[in-house]
Amino acid sequence: GVAAAGAASALLDLPEPLLLLILGSLHDPRSRHRASMACRRLLAAERATRAAMALRGDPRTPDFLLLPPAFCFPALERLDLSLASPWGHPLLSSASRVAGAPASASSNHLPLSPEEAAERNAFVAARLAAYFPAVARLAVYCRDPSTLASLAPCWRATLRAVKLVRWHQRPLDLPGGADLEPLLGSCPALAALDLSEFYCWTEDVVPALDAHPAAAARLTDLDLGLAGASNGFHAAELGAIATACPGLRRLVAPCVFNPRYVDHVGDDALRSLAVSCPRLTVLRLSEPFEPASTSQREEAGITAVGLVAFFAALPGLEDLTLDLQHNVLEAAPAMEELARRCPRIKVLTLGCFQGLCKAAWLHLDGVAVCGGLELLCIKNCEDLTDASLAAIGRGCGRLAKFAIQGCNLVTSDGIRRLAVALRPTLKEVSVLHCRFLHTAACLAALNPIRDRIESLEINCDWEEVEQPSSSCVANGTTGSDHEDDEPSEMAYQSAPKKCRFSYLEMDNYESWEMLRSLSLWCPAGQLLSPLISAGLDSCPVLEKISIKVEGDLRTCPRPFHGSAFGLSDLGAFQALAKMKLDLSEAVGYALTAPTGHMDLSQWERFYLSGIESLLSLYELDYWPPQDKDVNHRSLSLPAVALFQHSIGLRKLFIHGTTHEHFMSFFQKMPNLRDVQLREDYYPAPENDMMITEMRAESCLRFEQQLNNRVSRL
Repeated sequence: GVAAAGAASALLDLPEPLLLLILGSLHDPRSRHRASMACRRLLAAERATRAAMALRGDPRTPDFLLLPPAFCFPALERLDLSLASPWGHPLLSSASRVAGAPASASSNHLPLSPEEAAERNAFVAARLAAYFPAVARLAVYCRDPSTLASLAPCWRATLRAVKLVRWHQRPLDLPGGADLEPLLGSCPALAALDLSEFYCWTEDVVPALDAHPAAAARLTDLDLGLAGASNGFHAAELGAIATACPGLRRLVAPCVFNPRYVDHVGDDALRSLAVSCPRLTVLRLSEPFEPASTSQREEAGITAVGLVAFFAALPGLEDLTLDLQHNVLEAAPAMEELARRCPRIKVLTLGCFQGLCKAAWLHLDGVAVCGGLELLCIKNCEDLTDASLAAIGRGCGRLAKFAIQGCNLVTSDGIRRLAVALRPTLKEVSVLHCRFLHTAACLAALNPIRDRIESLEINCDWEEVEQPSSSCVANGTTGSDHEDDEPSEMAYQSAPKKCRFSYLEMDNYESWEMLRSLSLWCPAGQLLSPLISAGLDSCPVLEKISIKVEGDLRTCPRPFHGSAFGLSDLGAFQALAKMKLDLSEAVGYALTAPTGHMDLSQWERFYLSGIESLLSLYELDYWPPQDKDVNHRSLSLPAVALFQHSIGLRKLFIHGTTHEHFMSFFQKMPNLRDVQLREDYYPAPENDMMITEMRAESCLRFEQQLNNRVSRL
């Protein structure tokens, strides 16, 4: 005890600059919090060196707004207000009073006049600016422009990047561009604008940029992902954005590539974009919705010749995404020009590009020529074969992440050849919705790198599909004429020297000893139980798992009595700390189900049974299943009861709603410290659908009870 006290005293005797440097090297939030609680000097040092913060409580309470002047974070640059409680409710445009604010009354919930609301908003914004004077990157939930109108002027000189969040419907009475007007008009230093989780119309963007040409010209990073967008930008709109923002270095936007639409994005639009924004290094264009079947995919308005001219105008391109839902034919020559015209390209994502790599001869062709790639994602390429993957493995020797989706000619042999060739570099693999790659075959094909892979994403598909016939191989649709027919051995070329590995040697790896993240896609009604026996039996450092269930539960057979999804089998992963269980795309009956079917509460019991076996689970994100007919995404009583038995949980985030009295069950979980309901899906409900649903007051009351509970840690 004396020695420990002496060590602590010696630490506190350090000079102030050295103490700040030591505390600044701590990046884990909990470690910083523990250190700051030791004494007042460390508390002051923690505040002086804090660089980022996400406020989770209610910043409008008197306890927060009336803090002393010493509560200040002078070095804090990244402030996230988008998760403030109650989630999704207006941060500064609420009609309730705040104790201590100007024009306050005896009741904190009396309605405010417009003048009083403006004065109250200015007071809250001024207190936030006093606590965090140097904010450069801000994230905030904006139901209407009044929030930005109050916050933006507070950090006028320092604000450089803003992320807006809104999952509720856009107010219909707003004129075009009104949501962005306060931001572009008040922040002259703004360089980055992120709308990837902000629902608005595509027609809102161009008027806002045109109204503030100087602010638009200073933008270098523009993310127009537009949460819940049902369509994309047309060619004229994309051209107007590029003309208004000539200094862009990063652009993300959904676009209309469907050739049946008037003013769709084609060769001319891409060429105009490249000419208007020649300094682009990151460009990600995607098509929002997928056709019902591959037979409906028509030829897009983008051609290989047009892509060559497009690449020639962007020599500094490093990250390119063209995720289309319509076919681009004979893309191999364009990919070869990409490698020649854009030598710094490192990240490439392509959707519905056909003929990417034919691998017909010994020489490399198509995308295999892009030797500098570090990330390659290929989606819905109908003619990608095992020979193509082998050529990509030989040509793209720096790949650290590889992903394929919907490539129905690829087999386990192609994945194995790619894994062997890229063994020195490949760390992340994603294989989804490929016809001949069921789970066990995919895991077996990855045996050559199972001791090196860090992130894996696969389907949970336990039914083996018949492999392609020998006639297909002979015709060149799969396989490779120039590859070695004997699969017992394969060579790859590494940077320093040529190495040769035998498949038998690689199959001796028994543990996924570096696998830290696992993502699984499961069709509705499918069991998770066979996962361990399929090959994922030893993952000693797996700490994060994501499970997404998708499909129509109404057409699934009723599970046998007592059967469960299989979460208890994940107890074999002793280091598992974080899990995301997404049932949002599992559709069922929210109310009374027909005879012989189960409603959503029974399906939640099926999927969540066994979660109490995950003793090391620390954080859980959960999306309840939904009934689209009644727009219902609510946590049921069986789900709440099963969560209650997860005694190790400390953080629980429910991406939906629930009944107020259900939340009382969570008070009995001894280690639970952070709970939040987030309706982060479009359209988020505008009002409470039932009187027993959680309201803003209910959320705040529950959080107050949780915070006042006696700590049992």
